[in-house]
Amino acid sequence: MRSRKKLKATSMDIAHRAGVSQATVSRVLRGSPLVNAETRKRVEALVRELNYKVDRHASSLRTQRSGTLALLLFEDPTPDESHINPFFLSMVGSITRACARESQDLLISFQQLSDDWHADYEDSMKADGLILLGYGDYLAYEGKLEKLVEQGTRFVRWGAVLSDQPGVSIGCDNFNGGRLAGEHLVSLGRRRIAFLGGASSHCPEFFDRFRGCDAALREVGGAMEAILQVDAESFEEDGYTAARELLARGGEFDAVFAASDLIAIGALRAFAEAGLRVPEDIAVVGFDDIPMARFASPPLTTVFQDTKRAGELLVETLLRQVHGEATESITLPASLVVRRSSGA
Repeated sequence: MRSRKKLKATSMDIAHRAGVSQATVSRVLRGSPLVNAETRKRVEALVRELNYKVDRHASSLRTQRSGTLALLLFEDPTPDESHINPFFLSMVGSITRACARESQDLLISFQQLSDDWHADYEDSMKADGLILLGYGDYLAYEGKLEKLVEQGTRFVRWGAVLSDQPGVSIGCDNFNGGRLAGEHLVSLGRRRIAFLGGASSHCPEFFDRFRGCDAALREVGGAMEAILQVDAESFEEDGYTAARELLARGGEFDAVFAASDLIAIGALRAFAEAGLRVPEDIAVVGFDDIPMARFASPPLTTVFQDTKRAGELLVETLLRQVHGEATESITLPASLVVRRSSGA
């Protein structure tokens, strides 16, 4: 006798045995809150009993969705062509876990801001929506964000929340984070605070951190000074070079607020080579609270950004767009983490 091939259970089988509609079964499988607890429990028990598996291909044909989100990570090349900011690595981990919980595949792609990434995903239907991560010249790619909006592309980006921005952003309260850093340094008696990082609309996250620190200084009659501000991108080498430039200018300073931890860590090396003691001669504060900050020498005082919650919100916000729901930008709070580099 020929053996019969065992037929796979379908959602119709689940619905018949549970005494509910197929639509109700679909709601249970999606985790919809519209299903009462008793019905949900009955359907979930049958799903386990019949070893039911969702046919992702059939589902995508019905909904015209791929079940895939695309994460575009923008990183400009570094001298070793291998650098990835550890701040974003932490967020990628959070995004990956959030996608897994939502039964979404995640496509990760490295891009340069100069590429035509704004058109690629719209035409190819590779993903249902885009998550954009990375720092760069905001004014240089603002037009591409506007193009995404015009195309109707669903996207959410990590970055500064601006009043006139194209699309939706999840970002940190950079201004208040900068204020926290400034108030901390002022409380320690530091009044001449240097800033390493961009301070213009080209880099709004860094600029808000600069303005927040400036606001704290102005409360005690001081202000950030142009001679004590040096541009730097978020790399250790840039922090090292910026700190050397700061020293070469000859302006007096007793503290440094770096726009990122990587910049701060590079600056620590430059100060050590110059024979300056941290925090005795110069207090140093960073921004991000990457894991490396705890193991810097000395351990780095910094402003914490919640990458775990940020990753979750990026996925949740994008999926709401995919399901046709309204979304809005969200600003996450910053908090100060005090360590020995500031002398507190």
